[in-house]
Amino acid sequence: MNQIAIRRVAVVGAGSWGTAVAAIAAHNAPTVLWARRAALAATIGERHENPEYLPGIALPAALEATASLGDAVRDADVVVMGVPSHGFRAVLEDARADIANDAIVLSLSKGVEQGTLLRMSQVIAEVLVEHDRARIGVLTGPNLAREVAIGQPAATVVALPDAAAAAAVQQVFITPTFRVYTNPDVVGCEIAGALKNVIAIGVGIAHGLGYGDNAKAALITRGLAELARLGVTLGGDPLTFAGLAGMGDLIATCSSPQSRNRSVGVALGQGRTLEEITAEMNMVAEGVKSTVAVLELARREGVEMPLAEFVGQVLYEHANPADHVADLMGRAAKPELHGMRES
Repeated sequence: MNQIAIRRVAVVGAGSWGTAVAAIAAHNAPTVLWARRAALAATIGERHENPEYLPGIALPAALEATASLGDAVRDADVVVMGVPSHGFRAVLEDARADIANDAIVLSLSKGVEQGTLLRMSQVIAEVLVEHDRARIGVLTGPNLAREVAIGQPAATVVALPDAAAAAAVQQVFITPTFRVYTNPDVVGCEIAGALKNVIAIGVGIAHGLGYGDNAKAALITRGLAELARLGVTLGGDPLTFAGLAGMGDLIATCSSPQSRNRSVGVALGQGRTLEEITAEMNMVAEGVKSTVAVLELARREGVEMPLAEFVGQVLYEHANPADHVADLMGRAAKPELHGMRES
């Protein structure tokens, strides 16, 4: 396996997770972080802090920041897209002319594009038409940004078809407190990341309704069955869903008060409207945008996902969540199968 030299990393998107990933990479390679707003880029460069998304956390002095998208991605060996799914394509199209065809391009976004129902790696391949497909992938796992940024132990997965590229990226992002694994299963890793946000909203709703740990454990477990069922149908490896990208990320997102998707669910369970909740948020909860696309994808593939349907009803149909719990509990009794085909 030929070694690939990583001389420069670009991270596109200065939200909490994009900033944390850029800070990690800056320890191992020259790294530049793109922020949409020039004022934020200047603040990051001058203060070595992102006060809007990671306040109080010192960033490496070596980390550069810019508001010029072309300057950020030009000559980068690794381009990391830390942009939410609903704005992903537009930003990538703006950057397209400056991204080298052999650059490794990774998505941090855990969503499905509305309308096209494409995973983010598929969006990348569609926009970067001449790009080496084996160098398009995803970085995903149980990675709450603030915990990673302050150096608490964590682990992640880099999924790329090109084993040499995956090994190179692994070395760029690995640190004494951030352990990186590789996995060739891009499909499984992306579907797990998108679906866990939907399930996390559901678990948050249960918490907001006052339900205890039994209910939340059941939701997490059956939610895992749903995301694995869809992922396997789309070509993912069943083992992926038992790993960091699947069960690991699901546990973190469903259990932590830091999770934006869980927090949205909690507020919905407490009777607040989605409009009220999102108006108060300065960061995107991917599940709010991507649940509709996930449900359309599941229907297209003929995959039954009752928990995801429940979340969609609460999000988009203003359904009272307490009224629909009985529907979930009253579904036909069936065995717990391991083939991912029954719910």
